[in-house]
Amino acid sequence: MTEVTSTLPEPARGKTGEALQDTLVDLLGISLVGKQAHWNIVGPRFRSIHLQLDEVVDTARAYSDTVAERAAAIGVPPDGRPETIASRFSLPSTKDGWLRDTDVVSLLVETLEAAIGRLRERIAVTEESDPVTQDLLISITADLEKQRWMFQAEDYPRED
Repeated sequence: MTEVTSTLPEPARGKTGEALQDTLVDLLGISLVGKQAHWNIVGPRFRSIHLQLDEVVDTARAYSDTVAERAAAIGVPPDGRPETIASRFSLPSTKDGWLRDTDVVSLLVETLEAAIGRLRERIAVTEESDPVTQDLLISITADLEKQRWMFQAEDYPRED
């Protein structure tokens, strides 16, 4: 059997690998949620939110690749298979059919907020086990917080 070795000791590799795998599932799931909403959004703010969803998808996909490669680099085989994502993804997701623009904004705020909360837990877990992975998780959190802020600003009550 082929095995990639790690520079991390086994207990640290285990904790870090789990944090990376869970993050990979979240990111791949977020990219799917974003695309599903992108294809099915309707409403007066269709175009702006449609384009904003592409930014979320691009961010999630880029980071998912970085996370998977980090896992491989520390000797943990990343698992991004569809059946893994389907069985393990537990963030808020879209319903089927057309999606009102206001519902999409609320969904993305909720989904990103949940992902950020989980990332913050993983940041704490990896503080001692692998500061390199912790740094990556901090960067992901910052970018997802920016995306959440942008969607939340879309939903800000307007005074007419």
